[in-house]
Amino acid sequence: MRTTTYEVSGMTCQHCVNAVTEGLSKLPGVLGVRVELGADGPSSVNVDSDADLEPAAVRDAIDEAGYELVAGRHG
Repeated sequence: MRTTTYEVSGMTCQHCVNAVTEGLSKLPGVLGVRVELGADGPSSVNVDSDADLEPAAVRDAIDEAGYELVAGRHG
């Protein structure tokens, strides 16, 4: 299993968390999603997966939820 952390801007509440979690959970290979809302900046979204995720698919899922992918890094 691998964990990738993404920074996502525009998330401010539990509805935001639910929308991003739902969108990312639908991607093939995703095993779990954990979100930490940022107080004064981007939120951290940790995605556990059983394979490398396609960056474009992650960006699209976050965009469709109504938010913006700022950065991503493998953990």
